[in-house]
Amino acid sequence: MRRPRLVASDLDGTLLRSDGTGSERTAAALRAVQEAGVRTVLVTARPPRWLDDLAHLVGDGGVAICGNGAFVYDVPHRTVLSHKGIEPESVAAIIDDLRRELPGVTFAAERATGFALEEAYESQHPVPVDAIRGPIADEGGLVGKLLGRHPTMSEDQFRARVAEVVGDRGIVAYSGAGGLAEICAPGVTKAAALESWCDGLGIGAEDVWAFGDMPNDLPMIVWAGTAFAVANAHPDVIAAADHVCPSNDEDGVAQVLERLLDAPEREKADHIPRRPLDED
Repeated sequence: MRRPRLVASDLDGTLLRSDGTGSERTAAALRAVQEAGVRTVLVTARPPRWLDDLAHLVGDGGVAICGNGAFVYDVPHRTVLSHKGIEPESVAAIIDDLRRELPGVTFAAERATGFALEEAYESQHPVPVDAIRGPIADEGGLVGKLLGRHPTMSEDQFRARVAEVVGDRGIVAYSGAGGLAEICAPGVTKAAALESWCDGLGIGAEDVWAFGDMPNDLPMIVWAGTAFAVANAHPDVIAAADHVCPSNDEDGVAQVLERLLDAPEREKADHIPRRPLDED
């Protein structure tokens, strides 16, 4: 491995503990690598509005990549800097096709302007007071992430059928969110957004370390020059990663970054084993 110029990390299940908190150890490790000249960026499936309380984990001017790559968000200023979404006509067609093929499906949408949901959609998280309620297709505007949920189908079956119906009109991702099919525009992935971000900084994939845990992280894991799966990761992510570090609840990302900082300059990154660090 080579010393990174940028560290990119997923949030839920990776950088954050299972209770959704970011430990002080992790925050300190991120600050330390930034002070050592290594950039950091969060790359998450979360919508922009779910990052406002995590500013202490965000580096490089407070910018994060979110919505599985659909949004670039300035966290301190609570401003979406750029977004790539599904066009309104395509949103309407996808919804119509999924309703026909999967009766009972309900929808919500993450847009740069906020959250929208159908009256029948059962959100597993608190709905913001300014959320727009009603038919998703009627609102217009780009949809960064279209969310589908079905009351009776199994998660795996539902996502597989959604992917079949959507086809090349979008990318269906799995971030670990229970029961959801997360649909982004064609070409929108964590890897594509991270590559674009790195291009703007003059950083190539070979100089990026990436951390993840779920299948929606796979494009980023494959793209990065050096990839780490946390020990609690999905088997597909562990298989694709170059290295496995301790779990999110053990601050695995922080442990790797601490070793990067503590090792002598010529040996940095040479002693991170293929199996979890706590097996040493």
